[in-house]
Amino acid sequence: MQSIVKSWQRIIACLIVVVLCIGCSKVPSTSFNPWEIITVPTNEKLLDIAFTQDSQHGFLVGSNSTLLETQDGGKKWQPLSLALDDSRYRFDSVSFSGKEGWIVGEPSLLLHTTDEGRSWSRIPLSEKLPGNPISVHALGSNSAEMATDVGAIYKTTDGGKNWKAQVEAAVGVVRNMQRSADGKYVAVSAKGSFYSTWEPGQNAWVPHNRNSSRRVENMGFNENGQLWLLARGGLVQFSEPNNTEEWQEALYPELSTSWGLLDLAYRTPEELWIGGGSGNLLRSIDGGKTWEKDREVEQVAANLYKIVFLTPDQGFIIGDRGVLLKYNAGAEKTASEKAA
Repeated sequence: MQSIVKSWQRIIACLIVVVLCIGCSKVPSTSFNPWEIITVPTNEKLLDIAFTQDSQHGFLVGSNSTLLETQDGGKKWQPLSLALDDSRYRFDSVSFSGKEGWIVGEPSLLLHTTDEGRSWSRIPLSEKLPGNPISVHALGSNSAEMATDVGAIYKTTDGGKNWKAQVEAAVGVVRNMQRSADGKYVAVSAKGSFYSTWEPGQNAWVPHNRNSSRRVENMGFNENGQLWLLARGGLVQFSEPNNTEEWQEALYPELSTSWGLLDLAYRTPEELWIGGGSGNLLRSIDGGKTWEKDREVEQVAANLYKIVFLTPDQGFIIGDRGVLLKYNAGAEKTASEKAA
């Protein structure tokens, strides 16, 4: 009897903590939740998502050679098995341009398809390749750009037969790396103590000291080339629109937060979403000036570490242990109709 009482006491205590945490948060809640939880046939860590020229046909990649395929825009996913020498490859990145697609992974793996993923061929990589490939971007017919975890960047224009180095020296082990639509890169150092930038035509990466005492978690670009930065302690910062060397005042969407900010993505030029630990998801509809929180997603209880918007109406959030959220473009309209 005593053990039952203690169990109920623990449950009530946990509920009180949850209620107090919600009450302490001064971030207003979103008026609707546009994210649908999608069931996928794996508990492996998912890492990237891409679609072919058909917006309904796409692929998810992840750890332990995880490759999933959808034919209905991401509602249902089926596992695919590739004939590889080892099933423990980590598929880090996938990218398509039309029917042609690429997958890179660790240790040192490059896969290529020209028929929308019906068949994949493995392209040998040099043993002298600096680091392991962690990102790939399809650029057009027979053309792609590949980057490694130490900042080496290579480009092919003949379907992967030959690769040309784009930068003379690697930058060192990176925490993460992002590429802008016009080919610029930003890479965060492994410990988050500094970041580096590179753009086409430069011979080497340009290192930059972080502009606060907080370690950098992630960085990227918006459509106009403006940089964004996420740092420890819930810090969000944007560079000046026309000068990535100058930074605007630091923002804290949720003060005294204990969970980290992991990724940021723009749905439109003014609407952006930030994912974080423990299912935390923030939204701004004014370019980051004010924020609101999607509290319904908190039930997911996973770290939301990658947000991808393929179009304003097609987006996904990738989380731990096979968690996948799909953006529902009609959610706002439905919520408005119910309110009326």
